[in-house]
Amino acid sequence: MAKRGWGANWALTDILIVSDGKAGHRNQSLGLAEALVRLGSATTIEQMAPLSRYHAVMALIFGRLPWSREKPRLIVGAGHGTHLTMLALKRCWRVPVIVLMKPSLPFFLFDLCLIPEHDSPPSRGNVAATRGALNRIRPGVKVPGSGLVLVGGPSRNNDWDETQLAAQVDQVCKRSPGSWTVATSRRTPASTVRRLESLTGIELVLAENTTPDWLPKKLATAGQCWVTEDSVSMVYEALTAGCAVGLLPVPWRREGRLLRGVNALKGQGLLTPFERWSGEPLPAPLQILNEADRCADIVRSRGLI
Repeated sequence: MAKRGWGANWALTDILIVSDGKAGHRNQSLGLAEALVRLGSATTIEQMAPLSRYHAVMALIFGRLPWSREKPRLIVGAGHGTHLTMLALKRCWRVPVIVLMKPSLPFFLFDLCLIPEHDSPPSRGNVAATRGALNRIRPGVKVPGSGLVLVGGPSRNNDWDETQLAAQVDQVCKRSPGSWTVATSRRTPASTVRRLESLTGIELVLAENTTPDWLPKKLATAGQCWVTEDSVSMVYEALTAGCAVGLLPVPWRREGRLLRGVNALKGQGLLTPFERWSGEPLPAPLQILNEADRCADIVRSRGLI
């Protein structure tokens, strides 16, 4: 799929993704679009950057764009910076738009809002709740004895205890025989990396040394996956990949929407918190999440594509 610019010679497209360039938002949109392709509801996907605010407003007022192309059948986007462009394109082309988050503009302007449960979506006809953000992860054949640890870092929502974390990662990898890979994220402090480097019996992979396809491929084959609970998107990705998932605690600063989402998964028995871990291999997942395909069914059943 190509990412086009202004004045490009667009081909006929089924799904147009308005992308703000953020990897997480892009993956949400591609997760839904690719699921629609798997269902046979679409064959082509294109991406474009948001219009400038000026051009988006002009398109909303006058109902025309500064360039021409064949209109798509559906427009999808995530990220507050995409909303105005999606509505401008809807105004010009009269095609459905789907927003993959709680929008910052009135709900009724969008044909469908797919909103994670932890964001407390309202009960409306054009709103559907999702279990976490959508993603592109697909389950694969699990490699026996394969384990993965995904490490986040401090954020505005949580503090960080790297001494505790390193000790818990060490316990997990030593008490569960197998081949363990520990992967950091962009938020992982350098001091935490140094502590993890001192552990034995693991392969440490730094975020800056991975490609966008590395994690999906690793999750697809990993039997067990431990995730620091601040990395909520990775928790949902591991569940979507069909991994048995354990949770490494972090000190939370406040009980916000992310923590509510994690606690809901604990209550549903989909995660094993470290403090409840017996030391044995993690139990097989009670269910494999497949939110992208479920939402694609919703889109198709509503006749939006």
